Amino acid sequence: MQPIYEIFPLLTQPRNIVITTHQKPDADAMGSSLALYNFLKQFGHTVTVISPTNWAKWLDWMPGCSEVIDYDANREKATNILNAADWLFCLDFNIFHRTKTMTERLKELKCTKILIDHHQEPDEPSFNYGISDVTKSSTCEMVYDFMVASGGSEKITEEIAECIYAGIVGDTGSFRFPSSTQDVHRLVADLKERGLKHSKVHENLFDNFLENKLRFTGHVLLHRMQVFYEFNTVLIAIPKSDLLKYHVKTGDTEGLVNFPQTIQGIKLVAIVIDRDEERKWSFRSKGGFDCNTFARKYFEGGGHFNASGGRSSDPLDVTVQKFKEAIKENKSLLQ
Repeated sequence: MQPIYEIFPLLTQPRNIVITTHQKPDADAMGSSLALYNFLKQFGHTVTVISPTNWAKWLDWMPGCSEVIDYDANREKATNILNAADWLFCLDFNIFHRTKTMTERLKELKCTKILIDHHQEPDEPSFNYGISDVTKSSTCEMVYDFMVASGGSEKITEEIAECIYAGIVGDTGSFRFPSSTQDVHRLVADLKERGLKHSKVHENLFDNFLENKLRFTGHVLLHRMQVFYEFNTVLIAIPKSDLLKYHVKTGDTEGLVNFPQTIQGIKLVAIVIDRDEERKWSFRSKGGFDCNTFARKYFEGGGHFNASGGRSSDPLDVTVQKFKEAIKENKSLLQ
């Protein structure tokens, strides 16, 4: 993988460009994709954002989101656009299987593939150019850096600023995680000088849900949360029946993993959700417990030191029991 700065001189030559991200994109994935989309269009490129799957409706406010193509729902159209691409930007993931059903299609493409990502252990041989930096707060921060370093900072519009800010807020936990460095705050100050109205973004991210999400959250915290004080751990296991009862849609479980972190002394929070094809895990930790290593060792996952995800093909009760055994094995690290 060659350094990403080597493509800077090539930005002025119009190309067919596709931007993609991981399945079920969150605020950082969608924000970075749409920020780059709105940036590259100003150079005269033909730019398309293709999401592997659908996304949370509370992301629809982002400038350009109405033009994003859902690969699962529009495979023929998306495939034709991919086949015509000169460049493929891969944002907020670093190995193709994170794109789910798009995996083999992306591997087969002969176009130039460019990585911008902040997760651990990138599959560098799969990309022609790129940057991978685990010290960055978010992919949105990295896209901002890309714009500035390429000499295009004057093209950062208010719409781009909104997308970037949304992703940073999402991935830093509203600036409370250690990844919120002084550079992140300087970045936000720059966006404010460019006209960013941050309150509007916060309202769209956090005050933009249906009643069922709030009732679902209350039900989960009251009936599905287990606290293991001997391991300083919280587990939330959500069966498929809860998803059906509360009409849970994509994005409605976002943020649930953060609530138990407010309990004094808790070092690890885990949520497992019983999806149709698999059980999906989310892990959050405080201090020195390594979520990335834990997720990779026990649940076919990975991510960041304090925030990772995983999966299991086991039934819900079986994967929950494996988690309980895993925290016993890691008791000394959770003290």
